Amino acid sequence: MTLPLSGRPGHGRTAFVRLQPARIVDGRFEGGYTGLFELICPGCGDHPYLDYQEIPPRLRWLRGPRSLVAALAVYHKHLGSSGTNGDSAGSLMG
Repeated sequence: MTLPLSGRPGHGRTAFVRLQPARIVDGRFEGGYTGLFELICPGCGDHPYLDYQEIPPRLRWLRGPRSLVAALAVYHKHLGSSGTNGDSAGSLMG
C-alpha cells in the first residue's frame, strides 16, 4: 500500500493539529507549550510522541511550527479537503 501524496485525499482522520510542546522526553511533554501549532500526520510517518528534533527533515516542513490559522490551512491542504467535513474543531488537539 502506498501513502497518498500531500494534498490528495486518503490520509484518513489520523492527521491532526496540536499546540507545539516545548519539548518531548521519553514520549512525555515537558516545559509547557511554545504557543505555536504543528501538523502531525501519522499516515506520512510522523509520530506524535517524538520531539521535533527526532523526526526526519522530510517531516519537519510538514509539522511546522505555524500560527493556528496557518496550521489549519496546511491541514486542509494536506488532506485535500475544503474544510467543510462537518467537524467544527475536530482536527484541533492541544
